[in-house]
Amino acid sequence: MKQIVSKKLNELESTAICGNDISSSVLYVSALAIAFAGQYAWITLLIVSVVLFLFRKIYGEVVGAMPLNGGAYNALLNTTSKLMASFAATLTILSYMATAVISANEAIHYLHHLVPVMPIIMATIVLLFFFTILTIGGITESAKVAVGIFIFHLLSLTVLTLFIGVYLFQNGINVLFTNWNHPSENSIAYAIFFGFAASMLGVSGFESSANFVEEQKKGVFPKTLKNMWIIVSIINPLMAVFALSLFNIPVLQSAEYQNTLLVQMGDFVGGKWVAAIIAIDAFLVLSGAVLTSFVGVTGLLERMTLDRIMPQFFLKKNKRGSSYRIIILFFILAVSVLLITKGNVGLLAGVYTISFLSVMALFAIGNILLKIRRNQLPRPEKATWISVLLAIAAVLLALMGNVLMKPKEGSPSNVIIFLDYFIPTIIFVVIMLNRTILLKLVLRLIYAIFNPLRRLVLTTDKKITQTIDEINAQEFVFFTKGDNIATLNKVMLYIIRNEHTKKIKIVLALDKGEIIPKNLPNEIIFLDKEYPQIKIDFQVIEGKFSPQLIKELSKRWNIPVNFMFIGAPSDKFPYKVEELGGVRLII
Repeated sequence: MKQIVSKKLNELESTAICGNDISSSVLYVSALAIAFAGQYAWITLLIVSVVLFLFRKIYGEVVGAMPLNGGAYNALLNTTSKLMASFAATLTILSYMATAVISANEAIHYLHHLVPVMPIIMATIVLLFFFTILTIGGITESAKVAVGIFIFHLLSLTVLTLFIGVYLFQNGINVLFTNWNHPSENSIAYAIFFGFAASMLGVSGFESSANFVEEQKKGVFPKTLKNMWIIVSIINPLMAVFALSLFNIPVLQSAEYQNTLLVQMGDFVGGKWVAAIIAIDAFLVLSGAVLTSFVGVTGLLERMTLDRIMPQFFLKKNKRGSSYRIIILFFILAVSVLLITKGNVGLLAGVYTISFLSVMALFAIGNILLKIRRNQLPRPEKATWISVLLAIAAVLLALMGNVLMKPKEGSPSNVIIFLDYFIPTIIFVVIMLNRTILLKLVLRLIYAIFNPLRRLVLTTDKKITQTIDEINAQEFVFFTKGDNIATLNKVMLYIIRNEHTKKIKIVLALDKGEIIPKNLPNEIIFLDKEYPQIKIDFQVIEGKFSPQLIKELSKRWNIPVNFMFIGAPSDKFPYKVEELGGVRLII
């Protein structure tokens, strides 16, 4: 079969794809922070910038050590079990789903200011469909659109900043001082705590780059993290200060200004045409956030499908190398959510908030597990223990704040809405992880209920047994360095606990002049007897262990590379993990 080769993304393209999501937060996060923190909003946004700075190193270390798609899922898959990794993946999928629907709906609301006759729900579906087609067309084509949106967004904010600067130069900053002395109903600590919790939504999208890192050129990923951090650290606090310099706090906390703050600012300092530019920019950059969701969720679900957590049906690609079945499924889910909520996507805020912050926390936990369990794995940079612990504490505080926030009158709490979407999704994933057990349970029920109908039972038995055998027929490979029996026993335990198979090849690659360790054949025989449910095939391959050897054996045996395992390499290992083509680390 001809291999589909896609073009890798450069720094600008990668930054634009994830940057549109995170930079679009300026359209709502300043108003949101002011709603909770009042005159201290810019302080909470600077605190968020510090937290994001900590996460730069955390993401850089994990993805640098294991530069594979999947984000938090990939981090936990290579340090814990499939169940924990799937838990993180479920949260990430929910976060992307909520991001896509909210961003598309809000984009149409901004466009509605310019075209009042436009139907909101139908236009939102059309926008989601547009990005479905665009993503199916290929990631490089999507990147071109993302770059255009990203550049226009930064230029629009620059224009708005210049107009505000001129206005403040001419009229002074008396309003800012008045707001600073504005009496508050709550304490400063209360205002900053809940303001910080709300402001953490302003970094949504920071995790997206890790979900399509394999599509990026070498060395691009850490640059995307730095660029996103700079953008958020500058524009979000700056716009909060500008807003507090133009309008009194009661005005800023009104519903009209909460929804379209930047448009109101543009109209105030530059008139209708500046407001129109900001409205168009809001539509475009929020649309870019929709694109980020499609690209990010595609990379994540592709990886989950390769690991047999999702049905293999989704691996089918088109001529442009896009997993179009995944993209279409995501579109259907997004539209269903939009229709179920009847356009009131504010109901998805709970899903969006808790999912996103939980993913950030799990990624930091993945960093800790990487330090403990894969300490010898080479990585370009390392996050200090104190920075990781501070980052986790900050995210947990933000989570706590969002859980404790009082919902609007008549609306359910964030936690309830989150659970409504999370529970069905995680149940599906758990079913996929334990499908062989469930299929066997189905067999037992059939025997008990339909035993009199022997012919029906036997026919059903044959089909389901065949399905189980097909699942377990997948053969796995472990490349040993001549490990002792204790290490090999850990390999067998990992296979039994995490994979559905009855076959494993234990392969020893020997260069010229090297000999088989004396005890290794006897240890293999012992393990074969100890684990009769798994057939062990011990093979000695002539040649040096290398990416080329992995590809050759994968082709010869028809075993995908992601079903091949190795122990964590040391600093002296001559190859980087990404050069091995997706080989898993299990010891």
